[in-house]
Amino acid sequence: MKKKVLVVLAGCGVRDGSEIQESVVTLLALDRAGVDVVCAAPNIISAQCVDHFRGTVNQESRNVLAESARIARGQIIPLGQVKLEEIDAVVIPGGMGVTTNLSNFNSEKRAATVEPALKNLLLSLHAAGKPLGFLCLAPILAAILFGAQGVRYTVGDDEELAETLARYGAQHVKCAATDVVTDAKLKIVTTPAFMLAERLSELEAGVTKLVNELLKLA
Repeated sequence: MKKKVLVVLAGCGVRDGSEIQESVVTLLALDRAGVDVVCAAPNIISAQCVDHFRGTVNQESRNVLAESARIARGQIIPLGQVKLEEIDAVVIPGGMGVTTNLSNFNSEKRAATVEPALKNLLLSLHAAGKPLGFLCLAPILAAILFGAQGVRYTVGDDEELAETLARYGAQHVKCAATDVVTDAKLKIVTTPAFMLAERLSELEAGVTKLVNELLKLA
């Protein structure tokens, strides 16, 4: 049977949701790997709405699930409807939505928590031995949830961010945009993506490697 991989989205757009190019490249890499994909997002109001042209915060109220559906072409479900027994692996693209919608890291930094539905989902999948993949800023979630277990991860070469995440117990590993860091013990794979990638082709190389590593662990 085909493996089924869950892609968790945080909205639509790098400044307030999921990074669109990272999300699409992830979906492409999974399609090339021949797996079934299910997209999901929390059914919550986005912490902020940013005008991506002007870089200003708009006074709007947008739903994270509805915004994420833009990337998934409408084929998406709320996190609460994910059937754990059907999922073989998870991938979470980056984007500022990771720090504002999927967690409160943007405001809390050293005492951040993960959005409750996502926290329960990731902890349950991890307990079941399912591998987890995180791109760009998304390894912040891995650090928060699995830092106490000494998770090895990467955010490229961002020493300031790595120093903050070290407070959770997470162990940072410098990594090129085209490569990944695999914590084989915890079954967690991370790649810098647009933390370092300067070209779409560099992003694609790292994401494809992440997908391949995840499927080896699944």
